[in-house]
Amino acid sequence: MTTQIKVPSPGESITEVQISRWIKSDGDYVEKDEEIAEIDSDKATLTIAAEQSGKLAIIIQEGETVAVGSVICTIDGDAAPAEKSKSTDVKTEAKTVNSSKPVDNVKVSSEEIQSSGYASGVPSPAAEKILKEKGISPETVKGTGKDGRITKSDVISSTNAPATAAAPATKGTRNIRKEKLSMLRKKLAQRLVAVKNETAMLTTFNEVDMSAIMEIRKLHKDKFKEKHGVGLGFMSFFTKAVCEALKEFPAVNARIDGDEIVYHDYCDIGIAVSAPKGLMVPVMRNAEALTLAQIESLVMALAGKAREGKISIDEMTGGTFTITNGGVFGSMLSTPIINPPQSAILGMHNIVERPVAINGKVEIRPIMYVALSYDHRIIDGRESVSFLVKVKQMLEEPVKMLYGGSDPTKVLLGL
Repeated sequence: MTTQIKVPSPGESITEVQISRWIKSDGDYVEKDEEIAEIDSDKATLTIAAEQSGKLAIIIQEGETVAVGSVICTIDGDAAPAEKSKSTDVKTEAKTVNSSKPVDNVKVSSEEIQSSGYASGVPSPAAEKILKEKGISPETVKGTGKDGRITKSDVISSTNAPATAAAPATKGTRNIRKEKLSMLRKKLAQRLVAVKNETAMLTTFNEVDMSAIMEIRKLHKDKFKEKHGVGLGFMSFFTKAVCEALKEFPAVNARIDGDEIVYHDYCDIGIAVSAPKGLMVPVMRNAEALTLAQIESLVMALAGKAREGKISIDEMTGGTFTITNGGVFGSMLSTPIINPPQSAILGMHNIVERPVAINGKVEIRPIMYVALSYDHRIIDGRESVSFLVKVKQMLEEPVKMLYGGSDPTKVLLGL
């Protein structure tokens, strides 16, 4: 029995996806529940598994966009598992034929050649259509796809090549390559442009003396890792500081919904992660209730899933505030863009030793510049600046985080 494999719905409001990668090749024998392909939506990358064991026949090629519910391949359940060894047999047979004198009565069917992965010089359906329209022979186009397959972009690049004689060779190259925008990248571009056009975004800056936190890490990082099994980084301190500041300035943790302002009495903190397929923002739910160790463990787990393309849509939706760390790439200062429908985002940057005035004397301290981008429609300048000052105070006096942002001495004295 042949089973049709259709594109599942990745989530609400998503109507089409892009075939990102075929994990298995056309003609392969696959086992039930074995992953066979990856698809990109405008929110995440998902995998498709085989619904039965059998021989795979690919219908939609990599890079093509299809509607949710479309058939992208079929699996012939009547094919025997021995099909898995056919590619090896065909390759051996082909090698024997090619490495000796012509042999009569030795034939390899086109189906067997395709099953064995001999795609070199073979155009994809989209590429073949353009070749026929332009009257171009496939032999004149170099394939850059899997196993040498000629892709649509190969044909387009070939037809766009200048017909005039090439300029004299130089030391450098002038090659170009084109890649189709992924669904995720296109959606990201649309959202970022929308933020710039639809919000009154401003950015305020401050600097943080990281001496206290760096001293804590120096004294306790080994015991912390030994006990909790995770390193003590800066993200946990920033997350706790942000949660304390959000309690004091709830507008920074709110969003606009039509004619209403929606306030949240919890802190779902998004952590911006640079993944191979684009920027992703997994969310830590109720971060205000998490310990430093729990935050570090969660950040590591979510970031790992995002980079591997295995994070779910639910894990990336519903955040109330976002933290992004450009410092890991060496950024000194930036103006981060708000992650809609949120109203603010905090940007961390690299830590650099700088001369600062301390009690009338110049000292060298590890300083980080921080930036808060916010929507001026809902957050006033006073609130934005005060929020960032509060974050600065929490980080420079981390012991205050243990007392809800209050002076520990006053708490002890009941003042």
